[in-house]
Amino acid sequence: MRYFIGNWKMFGIPKSLSILNRINKYYSKDKNRNKYKVIITPPYTLIESYSRHFRNKRISIGSQNCYQKEQFSSNTAAISPYMLKSVGAKYTLVGHSDNRGEGDSDSMLKDKVRYAIKNNLKVVFCIGENKKEKKNKKTLIVLKRQLRNVLEKKFNKNNIIVAYEPIWSIGTGKIPTANELKKTTIHIKKVLNGIFKKTSPAVLYGGSVDGSNIGMFKEIREIDGFLIGGASKTSKKFIDIIKNYYR
Repeated sequence: MRYFIGNWKMFGIPKSLSILNRINKYYSKDKNRNKYKVIITPPYTLIESYSRHFRNKRISIGSQNCYQKEQFSSNTAAISPYMLKSVGAKYTLVGHSDNRGEGDSDSMLKDKVRYAIKNNLKVVFCIGENKKEKKNKKTLIVLKRQLRNVLEKKFNKNNIIVAYEPIWSIGTGKIPTANELKKTTIHIKKVLNGIFKKTSPAVLYGGSVDGSNIGMFKEIREIDGFLIGGASKTSKKFIDIIKNYYR
C-alpha cells in the first residue's frame, strides 16, 4: 500500500472542498485506486465538515497536529486527540518541523503519539535534519535520535507511519539524490525494526514532491508513499503526482 498525504498547512476555507471533490472523483475511478490511500490534513476549522462530507468516500481526513494531553485541559486553543477523533479525524501529523521549531520537545511528541494512538488516531510521525546537520553529515544520527527518543515498542506500530522530511528541502525545490534517499530510507527502517522488533511501519518521503520529480521517487521501492505540501493545495498538481507515479 502506498500513501499520498496532503498537508494543507494554513490553507483552506469551506469552499476549498471543491479541490478534494475533484481529487476524490479521480481517485474513485482510478484503476490503481486499491494500491494507495489518499489522506488530506486541512486546518482544524475544516476537519469536522470535511470528515462528514467524505465519511462514505475514499479520501480520509486528518489533523496537522494535536495537543499532548488526552482529552480536556485548561490550555487555551489546544486541540486534543480525543477532540479530533470526535469530529471525524482518522490521522494526525506529529513532529512536523514547523511544530518542532515552535518548541515541541521529544517528551511532548511522545505524549502526542501515545494519546493519539490511545484515541484510535493513526499517527504520521515526521522526522528530518536541517541544513547544518546535513552539511555536517549528521543526517543518519539525527534521524535515529528522533525516532528512538519518541517511539516505543509498546506503541501499536500498525497505527504509526513515519514521514522523512529533510527540513532543508521543504518548499525549496531541492531534493536528496536517489542514492541519498535510498540509503536514508533503509536506515530509517532499520532503526524502526530495532524499536518494534518486527517489520517496520511505512516510511514516507516529504519535501518538494511534485509531478515532475515523482518518477525518480518511484524508483526507490523502499519509499512507501509521500507527504505532500504545496502541490496538495491544487487538485491538478496532486492528481498529477499520483498519475505519474503509476504511469
